[in-house]
Amino acid sequence: MIIGLTGGIGSGKSAVSSHFENLGITVVDADIVAREVVEPGQPALAQIAEHFGSRIITPEGALDRAALRVLIFEDENKRKWLESLLHPLIREEIIQQLEQSQSPYSILSSPLLLETDQHSMVDQILVVDVPVEVQIERTIQRDNNSLEQVEAIIKSQSSRAFKQQKADDIILNTGTIESLHEKVSVLHQRYLQLSV
Repeated sequence: MIIGLTGGIGSGKSAVSSHFENLGITVVDADIVAREVVEPGQPALAQIAEHFGSRIITPEGALDRAALRVLIFEDENKRKWLESLLHPLIREEIIQQLEQSQSPYSILSSPLLLETDQHSMVDQILVVDVPVEVQIERTIQRDNNSLEQVEAIIKSQSSRAFKQQKADDIILNTGTIESLHEKVSVLHQRYLQLSV
């Protein structure tokens, strides 16, 4: 059984997935996979450099994410080209990692679970949810971003209402870390029963 874990920026997805890991559950993180497929030496990095030019490669030979981000936000065709290259590679790697999982059930953690076809890979959807004001406050503190940057990121993600509507389970993460761990542990017991 695969549980899809998602939530908006600053909702506490990482805290939830790390507690599942502490409980012995395999977590495949789509963000980490997305970074792995463009590491130096990977074919995708060579294709990106060939398409966009060497200016998006750092002197150390890694992808200059900031430079690439500017390019793809300025031009939708460039963004679409990049997505058509990376999304199938990311999907393939996610599937491979999930198939290697030895835990009773697995978690696919992805901020874009519901915005991409990744939701078709999961049996249940778990949304970590917080009010928008909390998202803004946490993200500004954590990432040192401006209010405008955080609001733009939140706008680019699907709405809370949409996520809630698609969820099989929702963790409202407005309390302490202990209370969050308790909620995860309760769901863990349920998922163990469901995966038998």
